[in-house]
Amino acid sequence: MKHNQNIERDRELLLGLTRNDDRALATIYTENYPSILRMVLQYKGSEDDAKDLFQEAMIILYEKARKGEFDLYSKLKTYLYAVCRHLWLKKLQTGSWQLALPDELEEVLPAEETSDITEHEEKDQQFTIMEKAMGNMGEPCKTILEDYYVRKMSMQDIAEKFGYTNSENAKNQKYKCLMRLKKLFFEQYKSTI
Repeated sequence: MKHNQNIERDRELLLGLTRNDDRALATIYTENYPSILRMVLQYKGSEDDAKDLFQEAMIILYEKARKGEFDLYSKLKTYLYAVCRHLWLKKLQTGSWQLALPDELEEVLPAEETSDITEHEEKDQQFTIMEKAMGNMGEPCKTILEDYYVRKMSMQDIAEKFGYTNSENAKNQKYKCLMRLKKLFFEQYKSTI
């Protein structure tokens, strides 16, 4: 029942998008962009790449919804993620964006397996919990972990940035921060189960 309510809500957002409703656009963006950013960063892209990619996917979505060529059978988040993933992998292969989806992919996207959707939702929930845990970390742990894992800074650069005497001290601090993050994550994760 909840799945159908989510799809109905997403269909309303699509309708709002075709009517140039700023609230619908903002909702689609805030609910979907973070998972696209994570995917792009995971595949060694930048935040600018993620913004460009999401913009291209939104153009595709808008054009299809506006022309009435599109009926949503899965969650909007799942559809946008699949489109963005396809575009990103295509860009990695060819070095350029492909603005239209191949017909065979378009036919597959709305009918994704329920297990794939469930798996995607579970991962998204885990990422949300991780973001909350990161938000509760405090400094300098939050910045150290972001510098190392997101910005790909070396331990030597982190040591210099935070005034540690050497990279080993920075590495020890990173480890302590990681253990603290792990503890926060699992505390929050267990409370959602």
